[in-house]
Amino acid sequence: MSAALQWLGLSGIVLVAAVLCDLLIILSASFDDAGPKGSDLLLLPGILAFSACALWARSQPITASWAGAVVLVGSTMLIYVSNALPYTALLAHISFAETVAGFEMVYFCFRLARGGIAVTTTIALVSATLIAVFGRSGHNYADRAIQTAIGGAILLTIAIALGIQSRQAEVRPERSAAVELLRHQWPLVGGLTLALFLEMFEAAPIGVAGAAIVICSAIAAGSAVLAIRRPALWAVVLSLTILLSAAAVHLGHVGLGYPLLGGLPITQVIAGISMVVTLVRYTSANVAGGYIIGLSGAVAVAALLNGPTSNDSSLRAMVLAALLLLGIAVATGLYFKARDSERDKTVRSAVSDAQTAERMALARELHDVVAHHVTGIVVQAQAAKMVGEKDPRIVVDALGQIENAGVEALAAMRRLVRSMRGDAPAGTNEFSEQATTDLAADLRRIVDAENHRVPTRIELDIPADLPQEVARSALRLVQESLTNVGKHATGATLVRVSVKVRGEELHIVVADNGNGEHRKPPGGSSGYGLIGMRERVELLRGRLSAGPAPGGGWLVEVWLPLTGGTEGESTA
Repeated sequence: MSAALQWLGLSGIVLVAAVLCDLLIILSASFDDAGPKGSDLLLLPGILAFSACALWARSQPITASWAGAVVLVGSTMLIYVSNALPYTALLAHISFAETVAGFEMVYFCFRLARGGIAVTTTIALVSATLIAVFGRSGHNYADRAIQTAIGGAILLTIAIALGIQSRQAEVRPERSAAVELLRHQWPLVGGLTLALFLEMFEAAPIGVAGAAIVICSAIAAGSAVLAIRRPALWAVVLSLTILLSAAAVHLGHVGLGYPLLGGLPITQVIAGISMVVTLVRYTSANVAGGYIIGLSGAVAVAALLNGPTSNDSSLRAMVLAALLLLGIAVATGLYFKARDSERDKTVRSAVSDAQTAERMALARELHDVVAHHVTGIVVQAQAAKMVGEKDPRIVVDALGQIENAGVEALAAMRRLVRSMRGDAPAGTNEFSEQATTDLAADLRRIVDAENHRVPTRIELDIPADLPQEVARSALRLVQESLTNVGKHATGATLVRVSVKVRGEELHIVVADNGNGEHRKPPGGSSGYGLIGMRERVELLRGRLSAGPAPGGGWLVEVWLPLTGGTEGESTA
């Protein structure tokens, strides 16, 4: 289910909601007294095929849009021949799903295709839409001609503008703010969209008052979605919107011809429930209580103006229903708030564990580095003691080497300070346990082992006197990056590893040419490898950058100072 929703995305979810709305309307109309029984079902093949073309347009916008134009004309011919009765949504004789699908095709054309072919394809879609508007019901095509022309022009302009504006989004590594905002709110977006479509269908025959109510409902839906960022502000906007909608319903005398629930349109009811959940979940009890009281006051005004208050029993039932919905919303908000708190504690604990594990690995490496230098000091001292009496010059040379080894040992200890000891640190394996003092040989051994199962090209420019703590960190960073390639780089056929000295820094690059899609490894993944890498780099006063590459794939870049962490410190 999660994979299907991720594949659909926001555009797909809205399209599915529109298709469900069409199904509800067409199925109910197929067996009413208008026309032959079941004749309206002939609308469904064209709607479903046109919607499928919209989904296809996300990867092949031009081909899919031309296919959609053909489908729209073919559906029009079928409707005309069969005398089926197309219903009107925003555009005359064009259903909700067809409207949304056409909008998305134009959007993807201008987002993903070149200007000339995008314009030509859009003209084809507009022409097919005009054929559908005038050809699906020849005796009744002019009843909403002005509304169709204005609405169609507005939708076309918005689709083109959005497509052009987001054209460069394909090369940006980060998600847009809108996608990030809506990514985890697909149930709310889908529910509000479906309710809004149904409300628009009911409002179409009412006129100006119906349009005003639909606009208020759309603002209410937007407020419920955006409330996750600033709950207090959007709670006020929703309360004012409910009051405006109540005034439009009352002054326009549309209560009997409009689907209301306790004096409120169904979209605003859903938005209000969602707003209460958001307030309880993301704000303090005092703040949430104040805004919920204000929201409840707006709902009460709407109910008194437009609700079924003809007798005490209906009023009592409406109040009980409102209190029940409010209680459910508050309980749901409290549940989500408790779950968020528990999840935050789990994440903080996992991050702390990952940092501790990396520090323990660094402590083990500290032991190895210091032991290496101290062993050299002891050997040099023993040699000087043995031959010092015969040749005093050897003693002077040995003292110089002992001094250099001591300085290097102190620098290594300072660079790995604050780490902790461990007997079997997490994250170590055969390569880190068997690392030598030759970084180039260790890197080639990792690449030759091919544990990540992707062909790798390696470029090295490493001096022989590279500090050991920098060399070991470079080895671990390359090793972790290659491990992540094997786990997550879907479709990768080549990995490039570059480890070179640039000025006073060691520059490490690990890049793959995968398709950018995230793949979960068998058995799952902790997801904290990058945290450990960043912890190691920060302890060495370095810099790390990891994310999608502009040309596709994943790119990890690290800069490790060759003398980092020693400036300004005494060698005493």
